[in-house]
Amino acid sequence: MNAGEVMSRNPIAVPAEAGLAEALRLMFDHRISGLPVVDGKAGLVGILTEGDLLRRSELGTAGQRSRWLDLLMTGRLASEYVRSNTRRVSEIMTRDVVSVTEDTPLAEVVRLVERHRIKRVPVLRDGALIGIVSRADLLHALQRLLVAEPKTAASDETIRRHVLDELARAPWAPHGLTVDVANGVVTLDGVILDEQKRSALRVAAENVPGVKAVVDHIVWVEPVTGWVVEGPSGKES
Repeated sequence: MNAGEVMSRNPIAVPAEAGLAEALRLMFDHRISGLPVVDGKAGLVGILTEGDLLRRSELGTAGQRSRWLDLLMTGRLASEYVRSNTRRVSEIMTRDVVSVTEDTPLAEVVRLVERHRIKRVPVLRDGALIGIVSRADLLHALQRLLVAEPKTAASDETIRRHVLDELARAPWAPHGLTVDVANGVVTLDGVILDEQKRSALRVAAENVPGVKAVVDHIVWVEPVTGWVVEGPSGKES
């Protein structure tokens, strides 16, 4: 999937020349925590988020520094004064905006969200704002995919083949695992040297369409002590 498939179209935006009170009204009315800032041609020029509004003189939260640092950093202090006191969106917005295009893969969108610790990514077409991908948009896309999963029954052989295919793609999957399927119930049998793989194997099997249940007969052998733990249907030894 790409950004264009999950983005919210016609996002709520605020003009760069708008006042801070107008921007806050838009955020409250639409229950959003950030606003793209645009110029007269819908070109993205910045973004205004809750984080930009934390240090405000009205709230008594403007930054405080020692006097000797004040003398050394007068230029920076002047800039901070503007941000904590201005009523203009253009003077408080974040100008270095992380953005994507419609064709950007979702994997790249998520990487940007995590790397820059942001909650939304504007989507541009020829420099103009056409959408926005927020964390909520990603969750809505996930919900649609889960609901749209096929509900039709699959043969035991088809299920078995799909489970084996899924495990073949997983670099962590152990070799020599036995997979049997009867009436939609998958039975896993084999040996693992890392207990964390047990849950991963169960998830890989139960997510295959048509699977009704997963029976775990996998044995974990602790590689240092040789201690053996059987699956949930077995016993410890």
